[in-house]
Amino acid sequence: MAATALRTLKAGTAYFALVFGTGFVLGAVRTLWVVPRLGVRTAELLETPFMLVAIVLAAGWIGRRIGNAGGSSTRVAVGVLALALTLTAEIALGVALQGLSFVEVFTKHDPVSGSVYYAMLGVFTAMPWLFWKYGKHDAA
Repeated sequence: MAATALRTLKAGTAYFALVFGTGFVLGAVRTLWVVPRLGVRTAELLETPFMLVAIVLAAGWIGRRIGNAGGSSTRVAVGVLALALTLTAEIALGVALQGLSFVEVFTKHDPVSGSVYYAMLGVFTAMPWLFWKYGKHDAA
């Protein structure tokens, strides 16, 4: 039991780090070079396919590292843990670097690209489970 919990903690943290790190780098590029030329909405929407690729690659990599241990509940826990870490980081960075309030961190988004962002958080959370559910793996 403890080994599965530790494996889940490591996998969720690694999944978060891979995707959030990619988003951090892409966010810097978006903010510094794309937003001034194309605007916030377009820049954020252009970033989305790159983040989807990062999510898919990271979830696949994590899924292969976990193997078939723990079944679907482990995959759900990995996604939920990664989401919790992502939201915590978003709040911390929004408050510390952008001077936003807790509420503003979640309400500052453009209506269109913000909706896509929140949908992508759902994809991000579900992807480890989706890889387990629909990917190739051995029976438990």
